[in-house]
Amino acid sequence: AYTELAATYPVAGGGQYFVLRGLGDIFGFIAGWAVLLDFTIDITLFAWSCVDYLSQLIPQLLAVPHPVTHFVVVLLLICGLSLLNVIGIRESTAFNGVVSGLDVVSETAILFFGFFFAFNPQLLIHTMQTSWPTTFQLMNGVSLAIISFVGLESISQAAQETQRPASIIPRTSISLILTILIFALSYSNLALGMQPWSGHGAPPPPMMHGHNAPLWAYLGNSENNGKAVAVLASYVPFYGALAALYVPLLGSILLLISSNSGVFGSSRIAYAMSSTKLLPSFFQRVHGRFRTPAVSIIAFTAVAIVELIFAALPSLNAHASAIYHKYFHGEDGITFLGDLYAFGAATSYSFVFIALIALRLYDPLSPRKFKIPFNIPLRFRGERVEFPIVGVLGFIGIGSILVFTMITHEIGRVAGPAWLICGLIGYLIYRYRKGLPIWRSQQHNWKAAQLDILRTSGELELMDEYVNNLRESERRREEARQT
Repeated sequence: AYTELAATYPVAGGGQYFVLRGLGDIFGFIAGWAVLLDFTIDITLFAWSCVDYLSQLIPQLLAVPHPVTHFVVVLLLICGLSLLNVIGIRESTAFNGVVSGLDVVSETAILFFGFFFAFNPQLLIHTMQTSWPTTFQLMNGVSLAIISFVGLESISQAAQETQRPASIIPRTSISLILTILIFALSYSNLALGMQPWSGHGAPPPPMMHGHNAPLWAYLGNSENNGKAVAVLASYVPFYGALAALYVPLLGSILLLISSNSGVFGSSRIAYAMSSTKLLPSFFQRVHGRFRTPAVSIIAFTAVAIVELIFAALPSLNAHASAIYHKYFHGEDGITFLGDLYAFGAATSYSFVFIALIALRLYDPLSPRKFKIPFNIPLRFRGERVEFPIVGVLGFIGIGSILVFTMITHEIGRVAGPAWLICGLIGYLIYRYRKGLPIWRSQQHNWKAAQLDILRTSGELELMDEYVNNLRESERRREEARQT
């Protein structure tokens, strides 16, 4: 859905814009507000994991024995990224590309040495037979796995800055999806079936509660789940000794870049929502000197800091820890942030699938150079449309994940809806005071907007095709009126 929509409507609003255009203002706000929740969590989650990876090299940063130090460093990283974005120092695309390329090579090497020298298929089968997750655990894992696809929203956000996005976006998105699936499945199976090496230079065997532990359980405990790849790499034969030195540093750099994407992305979403009168105009204000959306950056960085405080509170305060254990099964840290992210992502993705179906029906004239397969040709409102079967299946799948999130994540089912309700109340008050339609949508000239989108993105051939489609549609309507 994201691939087709981002290629057809390459604008900075991403999923929020697709929902706004397909379903109207109020649903566009809800989807955008859910995406904003995810971007603020990205800031905190990736900054938290960045420090976790660094703790593999600097043990004093470990969250379990040193919670205050860990919290302060994460807080400083978030504030530093916010300041850099206000000043306007942008990350280098070339640097990001080099680091990402090194990461792919590194992760591939870990998988190669791990599968070739330490993987035991019998151990994998035994682990799956003896430790198969319960239905509750499976639903919990599926709902958290949605975090892996955070890049799809980021790609759609960058579509407006991409020349010829109708060709570039599909290739990039499909490559991202395939890469995520390959690495996620490979690392999961490696962790379940790998025998840690022993011998000269090997790290200490995995231990939990004073006893030897399976590697997969050791990777998933509260001390290691924020740096699992770095810990896994250290147990890979031969290559592990080298990987233990640089994987934590490389991982922390990538995570810091991802955290910065959350700062940048949240301000961009807020700016886009403000420009379509879904948020107050002050979110569009730019700094007089640096010409950056400072209000949006500071506002949503503050939200990220609040999320950090709630995530770290149980490790900082015994009373808070007791409350979390009583009402939320002790979820804190990465688990706390993952709960919130799963809710926001499942909510926004569900609306995107509905928007895909709506736009296929109500905007069939926009050229779609990339179109998801398996469509049913229909006639709707006098136009030939293609009803997307995959869109319906995708909505059912993502809707199921949203249900799983509400069932399995105590924090997600409380804090997530609370975030949406508070935002919706603010939206209704803002629209009422501005004299804008509250439950209905304001007037939008989507045809002119689409022409401008295609022109600025360099898709001149598609723009000409769109103009011809509009003319042909008008001609058919005129003929129908005459008959």
